Amino acid sequence: MPLEYGDPSRLDGRLEALAPTLGLELLATERQRLLAYLSLIQRWTKVYNLTSVRNTGEMFTHHLLDCLAVVLPLRAGTGTAGQGKLRLLDVGSGAGLPGVILAMLNPTWQVTCVDAVAKKAAFVRQAAAELGLPNLHGIHGRVEAPGTFKAPEFDLITSRAFASILDFTSLTRPLLAPHGQWAAMKANLSAEERAGIPTTVEMFHVEQLTVPELNEKRCLVWLRPRDQADAAAK
Repeated sequence: MPLEYGDPSRLDGRLEALAPTLGLELLATERQRLLAYLSLIQRWTKVYNLTSVRNTGEMFTHHLLDCLAVVLPLRAGTGTAGQGKLRLLDVGSGAGLPGVILAMLNPTWQVTCVDAVAKKAAFVRQAAAELGLPNLHGIHGRVEAPGTFKAPEFDLITSRAFASILDFTSLTRPLLAPHGQWAAMKANLSAEERAGIPTTVEMFHVEQLTVPELNEKRCLVWLRPRDQADAAAK
């Protein structure tokens, strides 16, 4: 499945060289699957406009490397090291970023991507089928709508450019399992957004991220319910 606007062998070489800077050692089969995923996004975007990023080089940095940058932090933050079981919900997943990549590199995780746009949820299901990811699930619906999910059931809920932290945590709180936590991918965490975090939520860590070949700010914001934090302190 060649990338339409790029040389797959060159991109594979770049991916092999850059992955260790993110703490990842990717097998050749994993790199091939990641690049096949980018190719699938390109094919679908022609018809369904999954993403505004269409250039292969930008997809490689702004989508692939950007999402790979959170793989190791999410493993460390959940104590799974990529091996333990985890139920993860990726909210407003769009083209499956970062959900598809997380499912690909963490086969023991059960990853559910939810999006309010039907075609985007359908794309995630197609990606699961084409890339051989039985642990990846695509759901069409609004995360806050009654009946979309059973509750509570997710150990970790992630988002990437989905909404403010206030909306993100408020809409998904009923879905968080006991001792569950949130991880929000952000370009920058403004003072205004910090001030808007509800008193029922504790922001306990802001992890600065460095994405190779991307000269932009990135961080991973870790949060948990305040009652959970209070219980842990006792």
